[in-house]
Amino acid sequence: MDLPAAGPAARPRTIALTPGEPAGIGPDLCVALAFAPAPGARIVVVGDPEVLRARGHALGRPVCVREWQPGAPDTPLPPGTLEVAAVHAAAPVRPGRLDPANAGHVLETITRAVRGCQDGTFDALVTAPVHKGVINDAGLPFTGHTEMLAELTDTPQVVMMLVGGGLRVALATTHLPLAAVPAAITAPSLTRTLRILHDALRRDFGIACPRLLVSGLNPHAGEGGHLGREEIEVIGPVLEALRAEGFDIRGPLPADTLFNPDRLRDCDAVLAMYHDQGLPVLKYASFGAGVNVTLGLPIIRTSVDHGTALDLAGTGRAHDGSLREAVALAIELAGHRSA
Repeated sequence: MDLPAAGPAARPRTIALTPGEPAGIGPDLCVALAFAPAPGARIVVVGDPEVLRARGHALGRPVCVREWQPGAPDTPLPPGTLEVAAVHAAAPVRPGRLDPANAGHVLETITRAVRGCQDGTFDALVTAPVHKGVINDAGLPFTGHTEMLAELTDTPQVVMMLVGGGLRVALATTHLPLAAVPAAITAPSLTRTLRILHDALRRDFGIACPRLLVSGLNPHAGEGGHLGREEIEVIGPVLEALRAEGFDIRGPLPADTLFNPDRLRDCDAVLAMYHDQGLPVLKYASFGAGVNVTLGLPIIRTSVDHGTALDLAGTGRAHDGSLREAVALAIELAGHRSA
């Protein structure tokens, strides 16, 4: 599966970057980005300037924080400089120490960044990881970035896809107990998922005729019904209907042999039926440099493929490879969408 290189952008893209949980490694990653900025883009951190300054000092990499001015001339920033759209934390931030008092601050950074994407201020959104538990501890209902973004943009269904290691792997279901997966794979839901994936590959990735591989749910893709009937009763008929519309889709295929080079060579994305069916392969191929992309939104959103890593915050041991890839992919997608 060949991933195209990003083409030259017609103009520098303005990318909103949310640091996520302030006690985690998100601020560390923002500081690292200040010293090696992404070419072809203007990165605006939507967060607390004081947290970023303090984290830079803790890391021995003091940063100059510049207030972001919408519409200001796009001039290169000196190394070590961050442009910041200020959203202040409610309580002091200590690396590695969660504080529910800052949960509202985290959600406000996301909301501000999304609104900026909706009104055209930003071309794309890149998110660093949040901590779901501490947000819920604060009494705020929150199931994840993806669900919040869907709600903020009035999007009825989104699709999670990870990109990395030469692969694109989307999921038919995401964070569900394994026992709940079969009931969640319905013909209407699977059809919508495949349409969203197909449309996103065309619009955002610039692939004129996407080629898709779809896994089965059961071992050996059901073994003709002996190991499960979801392939016969749900997955297969959905694929047949879409093929009749002109979709280039193969499957349902056994997941244990789906990710072999011969099959991947002639496809643009894989749809797995559940989280741990598709993502272990991708994360093995790209650990530390994978990117999470939310498909189906009216805005572009990419994210790192890791968590808050509280034990690494402020230590200088956090790796920024996934963030750099997420920024680079956001720039690429913004270029395709505006073409």
